[in-house]
Amino acid sequence: MNVEQDGLERAVREELSRRAAMPHATVPDPADAVIRRAKRIQRRRAVTGMSFAAVAMVMVSAGATQLGQEPPPNGTRVVIGEREQPPEVTWTPTVPAPSPANGTPLAEVDLVLGEAIATAQGRRVSIAGVGRIERAHRLADGRGWLVVSAPGLAGRFLWAVSPTGAVQVLLAGADEIVVDAEGHQVAWKQGSVLASARIINGELSPAARAEVPAEAMPLRIVEGAVLVRLAPDRPGHALWRLHPGVFEPGTDRSTSRIFGALPDGRLVGEVVTGTATCLTLLDPAGGLAPTGPECGPRLDGDGLGSVSPDGRWLLANGRSDDGDKALLVDLARLDRSVKPVVAGPAISGAVAWSTPSTAYYHADTVDRLARVDVDRATKGASPTLIALTGWPPDQPPVVVSHGG
Repeated sequence: MNVEQDGLERAVREELSRRAAMPHATVPDPADAVIRRAKRIQRRRAVTGMSFAAVAMVMVSAGATQLGQEPPPNGTRVVIGEREQPPEVTWTPTVPAPSPANGTPLAEVDLVLGEAIATAQGRRVSIAGVGRIERAHRLADGRGWLVVSAPGLAGRFLWAVSPTGAVQVLLAGADEIVVDAEGHQVAWKQGSVLASARIINGELSPAARAEVPAEAMPLRIVEGAVLVRLAPDRPGHALWRLHPGVFEPGTDRSTSRIFGALPDGRLVGEVVTGTATCLTLLDPAGGLAPTGPECGPRLDGDGLGSVSPDGRWLLANGRSDDGDKALLVDLARLDRSVKPVVAGPAISGAVAWSTPSTAYYHADTVDRLARVDVDRATKGASPTLIALTGWPPDQPPVVVSHGG
């Protein structure tokens, strides 16, 4: 068949146009897919970096985030997702070893070991990425933990850790952070601002704030009020009852240390009387005035210690005939005739009571976890010392306090 050149070219052009207009599957270009994927990763990293920078720079209260699965409408949420399991941690009880019938003492408390939480039930929950932890608090009803970081260039962070290991920041940039015994209220200080907020439905409520002296620091929460140490180098405490903008330093200038509270609200602390520093009970409703003995037992320690949940015992550092030790004081007989009992090596860090008669703490002098049984200690028996291996040597274990 004879076809003119012009007609042939016209037919080819029409056929190509018809095929171009037909819908057809596009063959994926591998190079283009890689480029698109790299751009997505770059955008995600940029957003994550900006989120961390924003959290570190804003006022502490701006770091309030929801503890649940969804972030609050106007909040800032920084989440560290799934991570590899931390290395295995082993423990070896020594001096004396527990009987098989009682099981290992370590099963009674949670511990922060490097970048993991070793639970009392034998689980290990990774908290990699949150930095070095200084204090930790286990929430009631299995809701996870609140952990406070050690101070750094960006200040302290308060992290919420879920039972599944999801981690998010609640506060950032604080000079100090304290949490109440139930994990329902948080107080913090940043610069000259003292603030406190409650955790309601998984997020921080609007905070109350007051101006305080630069050297003042929150110490603990007492029945909703914030106990403030006025200065690190001289006696004196005050209670801030969350009145916005108002902080009254009070009249107390005799209390040197406060260890905790009794169930009736009175505080256990040391007061300076003349040349002596003595244990006594303090009335928070009466300006921290002593309500116990004028001068009870003397500890002469560094202030580390804790009151048992039932208010019967104080375990704190003090001076004994053998040097600095952890001492046990019977608060039901708080008078000068009662001599504190040596309970173990000196305390380093927090003390956690697993029961009203059993306490744990880390003793850096022997690099062991100490378990103090009150009945054994009052009879002169040594504590159980537990050697831990498999965790970073530059990060001592942190015992986790219990929620209400």
